[in-house]
Amino acid sequence: MMRLVPIEVEGHTALGVEVLLPGTTLLAITINDGYIMCGALDVQLLNERLKDRRIIAGRAVGVRTFEQLLEAPLESVTDTARELGIVPGMKGHDAIAAIAERHARS
Repeated sequence: MMRLVPIEVEGHTALGVEVLLPGTTLLAITINDGYIMCGALDVQLLNERLKDRRIIAGRAVGVRTFEQLLEAPLESVTDTARELGIVPGMKGHDAIAAIAERHARS
């Protein structure tokens, strides 16, 4: 089963994506041209093999709900996210807000 949920973050509407799979749940929150995701995200793959795509993304581990994903510190981020000031340890909420603000300025 899959669920899509609008999520408000500092006046911006992001989209929460939840995919129920056998034995696990995938969670992601996306806005504009970036996203944060649960531990299933392979940041190393994005940084190395897909580097030319310049993906803005962050990974939080141990999360089971959208609320936890927003509150959790990011464990790792892509190189492109880091260029925007999104760093490991930053809360998911703050990363989504930074992505939204970047888009609003461009």
